[in-house]
Parts: sequence; C-alpha cells; structure tokens
Amino acid sequence: MTQPTPLSLIIGSLHYDIMVETDQLPRLDETAVGHRWFPKFGGKGGNQAVAAMPSRMVGAVGNDEFGAFLRERLDQAGVDHRGVTTLAQPSGMSVAIMNADGDYAATIVSGANLAIDPAQFDTPQIWQDIGILVLQNEVAPAVNLAAARGARQRNIPVLLNAAPARPLSDDFAQLVDILVVNAIEAEMFGAAPVTDLASAKAAAATLIAGFNAVIVTAGSKGVAWATQDSAPAALPAVPVAAVSAHGAGDCFTGALAKALVRGASLAQACERASHAAAAHVAQKTAPPEPVA
Repeated sequence: MTQPTPLSLIIGSLHYDIMVETDQLPRLDETAVGHRWFPKFGGKGGNQAVAAMPSRMVGAVGNDEFGAFLRERLDQAGVDHRGVTTLAQPSGMSVAIMNADGDYAATIVSGANLAIDPAQFDTPQIWQDIGILVLQNEVAPAVNLAAARGARQRNIPVLLNAAPARPLSDDFAQLVDILVVNAIEAEMFGAAPVTDLASAKAAAATLIAGFNAVIVTAGSKGVAWATQDSAPAALPAVPVAAVSAHGAGDCFTGALAKALVRGASLAQACERASHAAAAHVAQKTAPPEPVA
C-alpha cells in the first residue's frame, strides 16, 4: 500500500495584507504619496502553509470579508484549512508599504490570531499524516507550547521560525528541534551582529547550544546553519533582481519544511529553500485586478 505523502502542520497567523507601493518609505511625520494599493493573502502562518504544500493549517479568522478572502486563498492553494476556526473577533490584517527597491515596512493587527484555542491540539485528526510541525511567533505563546507538546508526544519534529522575536520560555525552547531566525532575530537571541555569511555562521554556532539545528537567514548574503553534530556551514544567496522581499522569509521557512518532511538533509533543505525564496523575491506580486 502506498504511504500518504507526509504533511507539514502549520500553526500560525492569517492576515489580510493591504499592500501600498510608493517611491520611498515615509520618514517620521512624513506623508508619502503612493502609486497603488492592493489586497494580498498573508500572515506568516498562511504564507508558510502555501509554501510548504502539501500542508495542513491551524489558525483563526473572523466572521468578516477578510476572513472569507483568506479562506478562499487557502482553498486555491490546496491547503487543508479545516483546522482554521471562525471567531467573533475581526480577522488579522496588516499594512505594508513597499518602495521602488522592494524593501518594505509593515504593521500587523493580530485580531483573531490571538484567540486560537490551544486545547484543539488534543484532537487526533489534526496530527494525522503529519511529518513536521512549523510554528512562528504571530500567535499566543500558549498556542505554540501546546502544539509543540502535542508534536513531542508523537515524535514529530518541531520547527520554529522565531519571528517576530520574543523570549522563549524554557519549557517551550526544550521542545524546539530546529530554530530559524533572520539576522536581526539572531542578534536579539544573543548572537553578534550578522552582516555577512561569516557572521551568519558565527551566529548559528552561538545559538546551537539550545537546539538540534539552527538556521540563520541573511537576506541577500545567503543562509548559514549549524547542528549539534556538524560544524557551521553556509550557502550564498541565489543572485536575482529583487522585486519585493515581502514574504520571502515565510517562503523560505515553508519550502524548508517541505524539503525536510520529504527526507532532505538540512543542507539540501536550506539550498532548496534558498532557491524558493530567491524566486519569490524576483517575482512581482500583482493584485488580481488593479485596485488603485
């Protein structure tokens, strides 16, 4: 009998993103003039679920137009979203402003994402055919802890994309097998500043003490990783003409989980994820129809 393809289980956020394009990001107290705006499916959890396909997602949306939009996009991507509940709180949303170079600044309003019920991780159906658990920090710490405990009970590896950075409780940190951080997050966890691949490798070596594996993404510089059993290694970024970096880290994390659950080594998974993120950065994300 053919075994089913293992799924990535993504526990995380769903955001209705409002994207604004402008020549340059506004400074404090400055009103900048934009070219257009458009809606976009987002949230770290949602983005990672799409990039990790085949995947299952647990999260929450509101009973509103934003929530309907988010569910529709999950359907279109083929994500199993039966674990996404509809709540009375408004759906999560964000506003992201992108400049001509593809750099951006964003603000999120979490809404229903902060009301996910940790008790649901006792449900056996959530864990059926799961090969890896992917977590991030746009949901309540209690949700991540409950999900990680459920994974550990079933010998399922736990991958944490620790973004946005926040302190990890000892109980939770002990359940994380693979830590994924970017340069800023690595520094916030205690590593020296990451400015190139050499310092990214040094950061991975610093942070590995508490985890089985650590991956430090360094944007256009590349990615570095370390494990308990091997010396730190690094891979230069795939050179592309950048259009937008928005969601690139989520694309990397989802593609990483997809590769790992299919049996790739950490080095192989980092390489595949780097290529996926590079393709994402080089692809212009346009709205289905011009909005403004």
